[in-house]
Amino acid sequence: MKKPPVFPPLAVLVLAVCLASCAKTGRAAVIWTDRPEFAVYAGYFNAAQNQYKVEVRCFDDPAARLIRNRKQNGKDIPFLRAANESGPDIVAASWLKNTSSRVLFRPLESFLGGGRIPEEQFYPPLLSLGKIDGRQYFLPVSFNIPAVVFARENAGLPAGNFTTRLEELRTKGKAYNVSPANGASWSRVGFSPSWSNDFLFITATLFNTGFREADGLVWDREALENSIRYIRNWIEDANAGMALEDDFYFKYFFVPPIRLVQSGRILFTSIDSADLFVLGEELRGALDFRWLAGDADEIPVAENSTWYGICRDGRAYQAAAAFTRWFFRDDTQRFLLEETKRLRMGENTFGIAGGFSALRSVTEHIFPHFYPALLGHMPPAESLRAPDILPRRWMALKTRVILPWLREQIRAETPPSSRALEQRIANWIRLNPE
Repeated sequence: MKKPPVFPPLAVLVLAVCLASCAKTGRAAVIWTDRPEFAVYAGYFNAAQNQYKVEVRCFDDPAARLIRNRKQNGKDIPFLRAANESGPDIVAASWLKNTSSRVLFRPLESFLGGGRIPEEQFYPPLLSLGKIDGRQYFLPVSFNIPAVVFARENAGLPAGNFTTRLEELRTKGKAYNVSPANGASWSRVGFSPSWSNDFLFITATLFNTGFREADGLVWDREALENSIRYIRNWIEDANAGMALEDDFYFKYFFVPPIRLVQSGRILFTSIDSADLFVLGEELRGALDFRWLAGDADEIPVAENSTWYGICRDGRAYQAAAAFTRWFFRDDTQRFLLEETKRLRMGENTFGIAGGFSALRSVTEHIFPHFYPALLGHMPPAESLRAPDILPRRWMALKTRVILPWLREQIRAETPPSSRALEQRIANWIRLNPE
């Protein structure tokens, strides 16, 4: 693919005129995204051909913006004419697939198979999640998965395995604990679930709690309560209770957990793949990792994966289609990874749009050239477990209601009951209307 030229000032002016002309003729597509990398990707697409142009606008929550722009005086109207704002042709963001936003997008089957994007290139669990009533409305762009990181010399984990399970962490962590002679505190601790809100939630996920959108937010109450009991037992059995854990935390967690792993103060820490691969080379070289998996070796995919949709009411479909066919190609994504490395963007962002590429061939065959640590650690496609469909305001609910409730439950004197969580969620929704 043609590499982007360096534009002199006159060429920049010509390019601006071209963009304006394209906009008037419907050959300029607009992308709304919460991934700033797409601004770079759009620049390369524009430089690679001269028929179409794309421009990018970044928002914290593009899906929410679509919904707001579609409402006026209590009635649904085409979002392109709402709020005096030009709407998008493409949206590449999290939280697209839910009941309130999916009606804004058009099916994408024409791009698959004979449409030049081989369906088998995608990770099957992710591609399936983009279907609604048997039709493909969204394409997965990127995803992340949870990892457990340890110092190479301290792991004690079987060589060659690419996953680890909760019970293995609990056993190895307990064996690593050391206390002074008086036993009144810990001088080193293997691991505790209480150190990370994300780990508490991942544990609930591995117990098949299954938070999902279904006439509101629903889940498996028994599974959630069992996950809390498991964590509480872990804290009591392996680390002799919350009081000693708190004492250890206040003494040593004034530095990041990854540094405590490096120094040997703790054995493991949990980390998302997006954060793992932006660690400095020197630090990452001293560490090893395993993907965190359930009893059947399934690896949970993070809920905030990036999805791609073409808007039903977009004004520049041909340009949107051209960008779609260009972006979901192996050679395009290899080039984007090369440019990410050349521009040193990889110091702040991982992979494609902040994660593993949803194109299996890219992640399995191209990523290891840019991230050698993946050699011998590549998660197999059949191990990935896609999240359920979640409501659009999921992250706010999770951050402000669910995670605080989980933290309270691991310290509570009474047995866990998720019915109280239902009431908290209902109260939060009542106090925070859309």
